[in-house]
Amino acid sequence: MDSGESPQNERHKRAGKKRGRGNRNTELVLISWVFVVLFAFLGGNLIYLQVAKSAQYNASAYNSKKDAAADLVVRGSILTEDGEALAYTEVDYTGNETRVYPYGRIFAHTIGYATNGKGGLEATENGTLMSSHISLLTQLGNARSNEKQKGDSLVVTLNPKLQQAAWYALGDYRGAVVIMEPGSGKILAMVSKPDFDPNTIGYDWEMINADESGSALLNRATSGLYPPGSIFKILTTLAYLRENPNVWENFTYNCEGVLTKGDVTITCYNSIVHGSETLRSAFANSCNTAFASIGLDLSNSAFRKLAENFLFDHKLPTDIVCAKSRFTLTKNSSIGEQMTTAIGQGDTLVTPIHMAMIASTVANAGTMMRPYLISRVISADGETVTENSPKIFNELMSVEEASVLSSFMQETVNSGTGTALSGAGYTVAGKTGSAEYETGNGTGTHSWFVGFTNVDDPDLAIAVIAEDGGTGSSTAVPIAKAIFDSYYYS
Repeated sequence: MDSGESPQNERHKRAGKKRGRGNRNTELVLISWVFVVLFAFLGGNLIYLQVAKSAQYNASAYNSKKDAAADLVVRGSILTEDGEALAYTEVDYTGNETRVYPYGRIFAHTIGYATNGKGGLEATENGTLMSSHISLLTQLGNARSNEKQKGDSLVVTLNPKLQQAAWYALGDYRGAVVIMEPGSGKILAMVSKPDFDPNTIGYDWEMINADESGSALLNRATSGLYPPGSIFKILTTLAYLRENPNVWENFTYNCEGVLTKGDVTITCYNSIVHGSETLRSAFANSCNTAFASIGLDLSNSAFRKLAENFLFDHKLPTDIVCAKSRFTLTKNSSIGEQMTTAIGQGDTLVTPIHMAMIASTVANAGTMMRPYLISRVISADGETVTENSPKIFNELMSVEEASVLSSFMQETVNSGTGTALSGAGYTVAGKTGSAEYETGNGTGTHSWFVGFTNVDDPDLAIAVIAEDGGTGSSTAVPIAKAIFDSYYYS
């Protein structure tokens, strides 16, 4: 036998070498997995910071460069429920991006603009449009090829057919139209004039800002504050019903066309003498003297509480940026203030969207819904990111009260100041208004109509204002009729 190592020792050495190699392989595998995990973490964190958190960063008041995500994300589109684009970004072969608005002026204030600053949904939803929720693999692939991510898109509640009808019906009048779905709170149309073309706003910027009288960038539908005139009689009537629950049907008033109390005189339009009236006929005829008399009998405190419940002097329950409507009557208000407030004059001011909400509340059996414009947010892959649904704000009147107001508004159309809307293939309930305001040369009159269609199962609630349009029946009612005819007949 050799004096060298034994076979047993040789076997031990070979086994040791195998164990060494195995340990090293295990270490290499572990190190590899550590690098994979770290890479995934860093990649995921990069995507998270660049994309998932971009909406928060873009919206932050501390972000000095809110469009920093523009280097990483192609701005998402704004679409209708049917997938029609109201705004999208066109990218040419060199990578230059152009924001395109296929309808031009028609959706100007609601959709907004993204050049020379931002307005409308382009402003309020900037963070959403500059975020991306496409698949992680697609995002990583885009990042590797140095391509921008595709931003999320807004799907809005707006109805192009109604929007176009409202835009054309308003014509050359300055003013606004707001149309809502009473049972859901969806904004179906929102028009404001004067307007602008968001496709050319960069070229037109100096001209738009030089025209102070036109204030074309102001969205009158949400931020225009107007005296309501006789459309406010909807709330005056509700206040009277509540203070006289068992006797309101016995109300009578003899209209002589003029009512004077102290140094304040209220007249009916053109000093028309309406004669003997019930509450229903006074409402339908929009009798100023009857309602001024009612205003003297109402509790100022109770009237103010009712107005506040209907969101006067409060923020509206919506993400849409709106001005606050104003109601100034107090328990110490004078007789003149009581009379003028009851007919929608004095210092009362309201926005068109607010009046559309009030009309919707009557149509919806007393329930006010929260208005909304965004139905959902979708990724470029078509996946739903977030979704909105109808939400109740509050039960602001009983079913019985809403029924009485609805019947009064129907009477307005059937025999009162809104008869131009009667006899169609659809039913309408509404209230006209002629709102006087002070000018440098005397007074002017805004034309109002608010109401709803298909009275037994309401489809549309509307608020129309035409600045300096005269009486509600002469201008706002025909505008509403043109919109309804387009909706139901075309």
